[in-house]
Amino acid sequence: MLFPVRKLLFSLLFVAIGATLSSAMAQSNAKPAGVNQDVLSQIPQRMKSFIDQQTVAGAVTLVAHGNDIVEFDTAGMADIEAGHPMRKDTIFQIMSMTKPVTATGIMMLAEEGKLALRDPVEQYLPEFRGLRVATTLGPDAARLSVPDHAITIRDLLAHTAGIQDYPGPPAIRDYAQTMSVPLDEVVKQLAKQPLLFQPGTQWSYSSPGIEILGRIIEVCSGQKYEDFIAEHILRPLGMKDSFFYPPPDKISRIAMVYAQKDGKLVRAPASILGGDPAKYRHGSVFPAPGWGLYSTAEDLLHFYRMMLNDGVYEGRRYLSPFSVHVMTEPQTAGIHPVGWMRGSDYGLAWEVVTNPLGELAGHTKGTYGHGGAFGTQGWIDPTNDLISIMLIQRSDGGAESMTNVFLNMAESSVGK
Repeated sequence: MLFPVRKLLFSLLFVAIGATLSSAMAQSNAKPAGVNQDVLSQIPQRMKSFIDQQTVAGAVTLVAHGNDIVEFDTAGMADIEAGHPMRKDTIFQIMSMTKPVTATGIMMLAEEGKLALRDPVEQYLPEFRGLRVATTLGPDAARLSVPDHAITIRDLLAHTAGIQDYPGPPAIRDYAQTMSVPLDEVVKQLAKQPLLFQPGTQWSYSSPGIEILGRIIEVCSGQKYEDFIAEHILRPLGMKDSFFYPPPDKISRIAMVYAQKDGKLVRAPASILGGDPAKYRHGSVFPAPGWGLYSTAEDLLHFYRMMLNDGVYEGRRYLSPFSVHVMTEPQTAGIHPVGWMRGSDYGLAWEVVTNPLGELAGHTKGTYGHGGAFGTQGWIDPTNDLISIMLIQRSDGGAESMTNVFLNMAESSVGK
């Protein structure tokens, strides 16, 4: 009588094991919880529609929710003339998306006690002593031209210092195109320019202001700016395809930059930031701390996940939770207008959503991110644990609708 019972027990055991394996397989094949895959699956088709309209040559889109990459697709061409299709590892000039990376370097030095955000810039760069504010108000000009306070590191990070954006100072007016002037000399020339307004009273976007921060990194760390960023951020985060000066073996993977002419895409001219995109900054000595990075969608995901996880990526801490908080809290309250879109303020080198109804991308309050001059976008939504990245290369604008469609679809995919 024992044999049938034992046989029954073995049968039940096999059934249980089979059910467990089936359940495990089902879970491994299941779509990540909390996202609408039907919405996400339509993103490549919508991106292709903009490519068909000659808005851009190609695009890479990536959406991550929690620990999962829920959408990662390519469309179109990276280089039309060379016949290179867009790939997931295509490398882009991410332009001003570099700014938060530079700001992260500043925060790292602050945590080491090598600088403080409220310190005057002249404490580290003496050439900024004696700055004046530009004014033409007649007999009061001399009095009004004296800054109420010296510009601080925080002013530079929040774009409230009054540093003029491009074109550059007369002596080096085209340095952002030639990239032939070293960072220290660029900053010395910037220090000769008057401020646009009293520090802290207005917001005016300034890539040169971030260049000054890059020079402060050099002074406080004893390293070249690009070496500090590579050693402390890029290499540790595994951002293997992120750099300031393209190595020869990666040039074939770099997307070409385009502009529109007579309704058709043509290669962007040498007058854009970084100069002729087909020369890949050959011979450059200026790293452009405000916009100089090349990167990929996957590399950026590493950096954004570090920010989303309060400064930790894959078990290593890069920033304290306090630093992440300070960087992503609005620092420009009471100043208007601010930022590139309605409903936002600026943190420390991040644009921060403060009124979601104002900009209608679907972002929740506290979402932060940055775009780039060639149309790239990267946004982090802590409330929904969402990261949205879109990489394109269009130097003359015209891709705003494409950006809005992508960001809206990414946010719409989350089950709120």
